[in-house]
Formats: sequence, structure tokens, C-alpha cells
Amino acid sequence: MALLESGTLSHVRESLAGMHAADIALILESLPTEDRLTIWELTPKELYGDTLAHVNESVRAQLIQKMAAQDLIDATEKLDTDDLADIFEDLPHLVSREVLESMDADNRERLQQVLAYPEDSAGGLMNFDFITIRPDLLVEVVLRYLRFRGEIPPSTNKLFVIDRTGLFLGEVMLGKLLVSDPETTISEIMNRSADPVRVTTSASEVAGLFERRDLISTAVLNEEDRIVGRITIDDVVDVIREDAEHAMMSRVGLSEEDDMFAPVFTSSRRRAVWLGINLLTALLASWVIGLFDKTIEHIVALAILMPVVASMGGIAGSQTLTLIVRGLALKAISESNARSIMRKELAVGILNGLIWAVVVGVIASYWFDSRNLGIIIGLAIIVNLVCAAMAGTLIPLALKRLNIDPALAGGVVLTTVTDVVGFFAFLGLATVFLL
Repeated sequence: MALLESGTLSHVRESLAGMHAADIALILESLPTEDRLTIWELTPKELYGDTLAHVNESVRAQLIQKMAAQDLIDATEKLDTDDLADIFEDLPHLVSREVLESMDADNRERLQQVLAYPEDSAGGLMNFDFITIRPDLLVEVVLRYLRFRGEIPPSTNKLFVIDRTGLFLGEVMLGKLLVSDPETTISEIMNRSADPVRVTTSASEVAGLFERRDLISTAVLNEEDRIVGRITIDDVVDVIREDAEHAMMSRVGLSEEDDMFAPVFTSSRRRAVWLGINLLTALLASWVIGLFDKTIEHIVALAILMPVVASMGGIAGSQTLTLIVRGLALKAISESNARSIMRKELAVGILNGLIWAVVVGVIASYWFDSRNLGIIIGLAIIVNLVCAAMAGTLIPLALKRLNIDPALAGGVVLTTVTDVVGFFAFLGLATVFLL
């Protein structure tokens, strides 16, 4: 970016020409709009397609809006089908129609096949660059065929075995193929217990399968057990990154596709809804505090200690919530083990509640020279930590049942519960026993 600031645009153009499209995409996402468009104009046109496939949706829409129709058509010509599918719906209608008309029948059918599935499914992730062989072929024949091809698709570590009708039978690892006797048939060395996925399998489930079984690629099957595509590790890495970004951003009501340099009004509008929701929860907590205004007037120490109770409950609840949300994402939590997990989290809440009730109670007793105040805050912490454990477990399970993303709404609901319960328990006990 120092080259851009110094005005040496020819040097910038040369630097961009030697960069990978993914690196150019990262630079574009990291720049304000004006500089972003300048860099885009200096980017070699042969990198347009791959770069558009790598940038997030907000930046992609901005770049596409500034491109000529012919440049867009040229940019999509050399894209793999799965990458083209990622950007196809962002293209202007006239451009997308021309792109379809310029494709041969096979590629057009493949693109339409990918677009028919949700983006976050195995069908939406798959590509069509794979090799299939028959089980009755000799190893020598397959090796000769591979040499005749001259190259194999990237990330190919296995060949898929099918019958004459295209039915998936298994797979053969390239390493196994290379070391086997040339006169051996494929059926003798193939793995019949392979790890294919269905076109309808969610992207998160696919990522979990790759993680658990250390896969590099896997076949995608339709409802008839026929292979229709392949998913490779580079696609799965994108899914893992997007899921991580989604989990982080959704906690504060943002999207991983948001542009850091979007116009002020646009960013403000997107965040205003979430701020409004948080305002409502804060007003609810303030209303609970207002119920005990007379108590606080008589015992000022309560106002000083209130944040301690709410904060302890909030942290404890967030720990449980994070654990449950992760378990749901990994499919490790189901109806069969949900009760066991809740019992365990309740036990943790009770134990931690007892431990920290003693610690905080002793501190409060000496700080304000009041043993009764120490007992009250200790009891309030126990109540809040137990309720936080229950809320941290039940809230994401309930949201999941309602088809609401627990990562998006769980934190707000949990904070409301722990604040309200914490304030009510602490101030309520103080009202009963200290006045």
C-alpha cells in the first residue's frame, strides 16, 4: 500500500500481476472504497474471475457494479463450476444470461446442478473435476490412462470406482494404486467402506467429517447412490473459516460478509437493530433494579456490589452457552444426551457457586464490615450461577428447536437472564433480611 500512496501505479500493477487472487482479494477487503476501486482497475483482467470468487459478498457486489458487461463475461470464462456458482447470482441479469449462453451444454448443466442446491450444502460445495474408473480394470490399465491424461485434478488423492450405470462402489487411494501389482484388478484393492456424502448434507457436517477422518477429498452422491461431484479440502477450509467468522460476528449482530469500509449510514442501519434489542434488555434489568430503589437508598453498598453478582453470572452462563453452541454445531449434542449435559452443568454451577460465594462473601464482609451483607451476596451468587448454568444449557437448545441460530441470539437472551436473576436475587434477599 506504500506504493499506492506514493503514486507509483506502474509498480502497483506489476506487484498485483505477480500475486495470487486470494491475496488480492484480502487487499481489496482491507481498503477504503476509493483505494479499493483504484487497486481493482490496476488488477490484471485475467485475475478478475478468481479474485471475485475470493472476496466477500459486499465487496464483490461493489466491484461487479463498476465492471463492464464484457469484462464480467470474460472473467467467468475460466472459472471452475463451483467458483462460478459462488458469484453467479451476484451478476446482473443480462450478464448471467450471456454467461449461460456462452457455456457448452455440459458445463451449463453442471452449473445449474450446483445452483439447484443450497450454498451451505454438499451439493453447493461440490466440483466436477474428478476421475472415475471401473472395478474390473487392471491397475496397469488405470496407470496407463492416468499417464495418457497428462495431469490429474488438484487435491486428487483417490479415484472413485463406479459401475457401468454410474453407481458408486468405492474408492482407490493413489498411493495404493502406485504400489499394487500391475496385474491386480481395481476390485481387489478398492476401499468399499468409503466416506461419500449426500448432496443434501450440510456444509458444517461435511467439514466435521473431513476433520474427524482427516480427508483430503470425498465423493458426493445423489439419492440414487450415483456420484455427481467431489468435495476437496480447499472447499472445506473455506467452510471452517466462514463458520468461525459467523460464530464470532453473529454474537454482536454482525455478518461475516459485512464490508469494513461500507458507508456510514449502511453500517449504522445494520447495527441499529442489534443496539435496539440490547437497549430493551438493559431497560428490563434497570426496571428490576428500580423495584428496589428504596432498599438501595438505605444500603448504598448494594449499588457497589450489584455488578459483581451480574458479572459472575454472565461469565458462568457464557462459558456454558459457548460449550453448548459448539456441541450443537459439531452434532455432539442431541436429545439423547441433553439431560446428562444439563445435570453436569448444574453440578458445575452449584460447585462454582459455593466456592465463589465464600470468596466474595468474605471480601464483602470485611469491605463493608457487615457479615450479613457477605451472606446475602454469597447466596445471590449461588442462585445466579445455578440459573446461569440452566440458562446457558436450555437457551441454545430451545433456539435450535425453533430454528434460530443459537450463536446469534443466545448471548443476548443469556445476558438478560443473568442480569435480571442476579439483580433480583441480590436486592430481593437484601430487602428481606437487611431492612
